[in-house]
Amino acid sequence: MHPPIDPSIFKAYDIRGIVDRTLTAGATRAIGAALGSEAAARGVREIAVGRDGRLSGPGLRDALIEGIRSTGTAVVDIGMVATPMLYFATFHLGTRSGVEITGSHNPPEYNGLKLVLAGQALYGDGLQKLRERIVAGDLVRASEPGALRSADVADAYIERIAGDVKLARPMKIAVDCGNGVAGAFAPELFRALGCEVIELFCEVDGTFPNHHPDPAHPENLQDLIRCLRETDAELGFAFDGDGDRLGVVTKDGRIIWPDRQMMLFAQGVLAEVPGAEVIFDVKCSRKLAQVIRAHGGRPTMWRTGHSLIKAKLAETGAPLAGEMSGHIFFKHRWYGFDDGLYAGARLLELLSRTADPSATLNALPDAVATPELHVKTAEGENFALVERLKREARFEGATEIVTIDGVRVEYPDGFGLARPSNTTPVVVLRFEADDAAALVRIQSDFRRALLAVKPDAKLPF
Repeated sequence: MHPPIDPSIFKAYDIRGIVDRTLTAGATRAIGAALGSEAAARGVREIAVGRDGRLSGPGLRDALIEGIRSTGTAVVDIGMVATPMLYFATFHLGTRSGVEITGSHNPPEYNGLKLVLAGQALYGDGLQKLRERIVAGDLVRASEPGALRSADVADAYIERIAGDVKLARPMKIAVDCGNGVAGAFAPELFRALGCEVIELFCEVDGTFPNHHPDPAHPENLQDLIRCLRETDAELGFAFDGDGDRLGVVTKDGRIIWPDRQMMLFAQGVLAEVPGAEVIFDVKCSRKLAQVIRAHGGRPTMWRTGHSLIKAKLAETGAPLAGEMSGHIFFKHRWYGFDDGLYAGARLLELLSRTADPSATLNALPDAVATPELHVKTAEGENFALVERLKREARFEGATEIVTIDGVRVEYPDGFGLARPSNTTPVVVLRFEADDAAALVRIQSDFRRALLAVKPDAKLPF
């Protein structure tokens, strides 16, 4: 019998917890057994397993592999790799199934699992189904453990990208991996593309001694900004802890947030796939849809969450998708999974055609916008609050109200967004407008609407 498992580790998009507290070796073994049982039910014979650079990775890997093999399902251990390299392995090795042991951008004491089974990301109900199997004891117990082999996919991954992405001229870039697993591969990849690379914190160290590996927060990009100021590098890239998200900084220290990166990617893809659909999440700038339309594409706004965007991409066959958090998905010339390293390569391909990459990036349409703001709530209250907002709120001067993921209110000169986070008990807010006065007006409209449904809300604006 497997020990009881903490239900809190089953998140919306992946499995995540504090090692030895909520995510134990026993829990990981049980998840392996549930995954192997589900694999057997779907006719999957082998599962690829990779891990990021966290100190708890090897122990959790052993437990996971033991659990999978206990069901008779075979395992191919691909060692320490970035999450997108695990996704790549599911194609390259033909398993179509895999698990990356990763805590992504979370603090060192965390770890987790990102899962793909039979070509589809497991999230939401799919993860709950694994939990139900464990609780019910509905697990295959094989008389012989599944086979175990190892494979190295790093060379094949780099060769596949370097064989496809061609720079118009050599470039000099700075790369900050924040001691995450991308550090073991990003410099080598960009050198293979013909770049000169200045490395910042590319030694893999699961204690993250320099700064947190999360490019979504400006404080984690300050070392990169300083490096660009003090060297002759043209451009800076930063990666999150497991390499599936990209941060971009210009020579003059400006951060190019992912929705603006998407404007350039959309232009590049639409030049080769005219009239194509481009998918983005509800947090993205309204300028992105305008750029997509201006280049003959069809903009589709969708729900936030890398697993949800990935599923929408597969359903629509769109060549490109991206979300504000930095997950960028290329189906055009690639496999349709989120890959920060590949996105970086594609960005260099586009920017190498210009004499001044920073000027090209800085010229992308921009607006006055807030970062992501959070209203703290009790556990589960965030969903109820946003539901009430949907039902009861009246927004003055709104041209459209989008409710696919929370409430996004479009105005002639901006937008406001309130959505429940799927990972923490907060309501996520974001505001954007053509000028500061419009931003103030939109925020006051939201303040009135939010306080009407939750008078005691502590608003961060």
